[in-house]
Amino acid sequence: MSDQGQIPTKQMAGGNGAAASNGSYGLRAIISDIHGNIEAFHAVLKDIETQKVDEIVCLGDTVGYGPNPVECLKLVRSTVKWCLCGNHDAAMFMTHAVGFHEAAANAAAWQRSFMRPGLFSLPGKVARWRWLENLPAQRVEGRDMYVHASPRDPLMEYVLEEDFQDMGFGPSQKVTEMFEKFEWVCFVGHSHRPGVATHEFKWIKPHELPDMTYVLPPDQKTIVNIGAVGQPRDHNPDACYVLYDGHKVRYRRVKYDVETTQKKIRAVPELADRLADRLAKGL
Repeated sequence: MSDQGQIPTKQMAGGNGAAASNGSYGLRAIISDIHGNIEAFHAVLKDIETQKVDEIVCLGDTVGYGPNPVECLKLVRSTVKWCLCGNHDAAMFMTHAVGFHEAAANAAAWQRSFMRPGLFSLPGKVARWRWLENLPAQRVEGRDMYVHASPRDPLMEYVLEEDFQDMGFGPSQKVTEMFEKFEWVCFVGHSHRPGVATHEFKWIKPHELPDMTYVLPPDQKTIVNIGAVGQPRDHNPDACYVLYDGHKVRYRRVKYDVETTQKKIRAVPELADRLADRLAKGL
């Protein structure tokens, strides 16, 4: 694994290190939405080790919500090939986290208070902050697009199961515009709800897939929501990530020490108790 701190940021389509075609990088683990949950992150990395992957990439939101943002940032930088910017990462550089509910905004303010370097901060802290500040919003490798949120809005828009519900009027403008923005497959996170959106505008949940695996049609478009490492919201508390080999996507669910993370959250006055409560329920 390479040190993310040595990889040029703001790297877009065709940039140095981008794969020339689908699958040329071998087996890739794609993670997202760690949200300062170091217990979940350690468990996922341990599971990834058993899968013999060639590299790990991250779709953003390393920080936000959880009690260990610095530890998660350090680990991301030392383990992933590249990382994108999520909306909670971007919130570190706002005076106030616009568009966030109170618990999320308070968590962002608390994390910002000790993560932002001052005049006499050590070089490591400054470098970490500059790395976070310069993360790109999206990345394109061949026919593959990677964003934190949506191909239409890489930073903020959610891709949700509800977007693909058939109301008898055909696909919505939101859905059709999202599918126009990429060439073949687009990987997203952000909603913390894993699922595959097919070229037929159907939503498939991971447990509905054979062996939780989806074979990508070579001549059709697909959106893959990879779920969340640190705060799943699909009523399953287990951390979620995907494996991708250029042809198929396989979901992995990983149990972790939820109680330890909950205790840490409740020990921080600035973090709302409901941020701890939701972890046990996957909400």
